[in-house]
Order: sequence, then structure tokens, then C-alpha cells
Amino acid sequence: MFGADVSIKEFFELYWLRAQGEKVSVLGGTDAAFKDAQGVDEQRIWQLVEQHHAKLRAGLRAELAKQEERLGAAELALSRKATKTAAESKRIASGKIATITERLAQLDNSDLLAAEERIFPGTYAPVMVWLDGRRQVLPMRYGCRPAGKPADYDTRFPGTYNARRDNLDAFWRGQFGHTHGVVVAAAFFENVPRHMAEGRPLLPGESPKSAVVAFRTSPPEDMLLACIWSRWSAPGQPDLLSFALITDEPPPEVLAAGHDRCVIPLRPENLDAWLNPDPKDLTGAYRLLDDRPPVTFSHTLVS
Repeated sequence: MFGADVSIKEFFELYWLRAQGEKVSVLGGTDAAFKDAQGVDEQRIWQLVEQHHAKLRAGLRAELAKQEERLGAAELALSRKATKTAAESKRIASGKIATITERLAQLDNSDLLAAEERIFPGTYAPVMVWLDGRRQVLPMRYGCRPAGKPADYDTRFPGTYNARRDNLDAFWRGQFGHTHGVVVAAAFFENVPRHMAEGRPLLPGESPKSAVVAFRTSPPEDMLLACIWSRWSAPGQPDLLSFALITDEPPPEVLAAGHDRCVIPLRPENLDAWLNPDPKDLTGAYRLLDDRPPVTFSHTLVS
């Protein structure tokens, strides 16, 4: 990825924590990246991935059997007498069966797993940084807990997965100008009003409803999304690598689709300058954020 080395040590430690029962959510595409691993350490990571997937499959199949039983009971009840309770039970069971079946298919197909690209807050994703004189890719949690903050910081400030550009040298002063990173992404996802995503006004009597849309460049291409990151440490606890995507005012097409913030893509030629910030030159860092590639976003409804 852009000539960066993958920090196998950091990835192995993350997957090991997950194997020990820690609540670690990893992007499916990251799991799938180790499927055809060649090195011994990479193969050990894939073994941990397979063990985790086996546990997920067992739990999903048990839940699937439970929901199939619930569906059968609801259908039997409906065959005797139509009731709202039985109809609702059938609806819920049918929905859960569809979701579980889709997830099982994804776990059994590395191509489907690799296509999982939406990073939810709390999920680990690959982040490119500059360490030891070179570009490196480390796994980081989406949701930044700055170094030195208490462990409950995430609960007190749950919105730290995004860092507003107009607050970088205040709230994020410990990271901005010090620890910059980049997330390589083909899209970003947002919750927006459905009618705005569909490019229409609300109909008479219609209440606003939410929808999820995916924004991509037109034509589609990978983006280098600017972020800040931190390594949090505390006695007796594993280190936490975490990041926040930097956001700014949206371009007209994103605003028209119903969202009031937008991630910041960087020009590829500015990559190393961004990853190697000068703490004494924040103006230069802002200049890199403002020197954006001339991209236009289009959007598609996801749900």
C-alpha cells in the first residue's frame, strides 16, 4: 500500500487479543488480507482469523436454528389464527434469518469478506503512519483516545472518531502537528435524510426518515483520507492505537445529499509531508489539508 510496510507485530498482537476474548472488532477486508499470507508470522495471523471465524460461525448457526424455530412457531400460530403477535414474531425471525444467512455467506467467502469496507466507530482498520523513518501500516481503532487521557475518556467523549478541522489546534493539539496518519478508502458512509439523498423535497405529510449513503469520487478512485492518531498506554493494560478522521465543511454535492461534514482527501504528492508534520509549523499542516485533489463526490443509497 503506497510503498508502506505492514507492521506484522502490531497486527499479530491485535489478533491475539481478540483470540483471548477481548472485544476487538476488525474490518472484514483486513481479516481477508491475510488469507494468502506467505510469511510465517502472517500465516499465524490467518490461523487466528480462522479460529475467530469458526467461533462466529458456531454462534451464528446456533442463533439461526433458534430463529428458524421461532419462525416455524409463528407460522404455525398464524395458520390457526391471524394475530399481530404472531405476525410480528414472523417478521422479526425472518429478518434475523436473512441477516444471519448473509453473514455466514460472507464468512465463507473471502471475496465477500474483502468487500466489507465500511468502518464503524470502534472498528479496527489499517492506518498509514510514519515511524522509524518509513511509511508503516498499523491497525488502529476508529475512535481516538489521546495518550494520557483516562480509560473512560471514550465514554465521556463518544464522538472522537472525527476531528473537526476548526478544532485541531485546540481539542486535538496533542495530536495535530505531531501524529498524522492516512486511511486509504474508496468511499465514506454517512447517515442522511432519505429525501435529500433521493434529491427531492419531503412529500405532503411525509416525515423525515434516515438513510445510509456511500460517497465515492467520480470517477471512483481510492482516497488518502487525513487523520490524526495516538498510542494510549496504561499500567497493566495493552496499548491502544486509535485514530480520528479529520472533517471539514462539505462540498456542495455532499451538502445537497444531506450531510454537513466531509472527510478530507489529500493529494498523493503531499503524503510524506503530511505524515511527517513539523510541530512548529501548523500553518504548513493546514496548507496540506486545504490543498485537496479536485474531486467530485457522487452518492448511492446503501440502506
